[in-house]
Amino acid sequence: MLILASASPRRKTLLKEIANDFEVVVSTFEENALLLAPKDLATYFAKQKALQVASEHPNDVVIGADTIVVLKDEVLGKPKDDNHARQMLLSLSGKSHLVYTAFCIVGNGQLIEDFDKTKVYFKTLSKKDVDDYVATGSPLDKAGAYGIQDCNFVEKIEGSYSNVMGLPQEKIAICLKQFDL
Repeated sequence: MLILASASPRRKTLLKEIANDFEVVVSTFEENALLLAPKDLATYFAKQKALQVASEHPNDVVIGADTIVVLKDEVLGKPKDDNHARQMLLSLSGKSHLVYTAFCIVGNGQLIEDFDKTKVYFKTLSKKDVDDYVATGSPLDKAGAYGIQDCNFVEKIEGSYSNVMGLPQEKIAICLKQFDL
């Protein structure tokens, strides 16, 4: 059985598009800030989530994933509250940033780790744009305080759209072929 080790509804939707049958088991791994390069941080968190769930489901194949947003050298995680979300969004306004989603697939005696990186260009945002979006409640469970699928802040991207949503479908689909599901 394939298991997605994530509570993210977006990851569940994205995985449904490339995998016929899977279950969701939310990882209890606690993310703590570490001094690692962005892709290494996301990879570490994805691996720990996958391994934690796999330890409870040793006969299954488990996918863990983690997404981070990086503006210059600053990692933007999930906002603590509405004001923090506003600050993040205004800091992204009119600039480009990187979105890394790392994943780890473990099972059948194999462990595969990889990541994808997408460059995202934001439009210049007004205070009203930001306030209206924050009022929806959407930013609070998303790295960088936005979901590409539910805001109109993105001018263009270079790379994978599904990566920005939280699961690089193209790479995961290729990796899943290596597991006998």
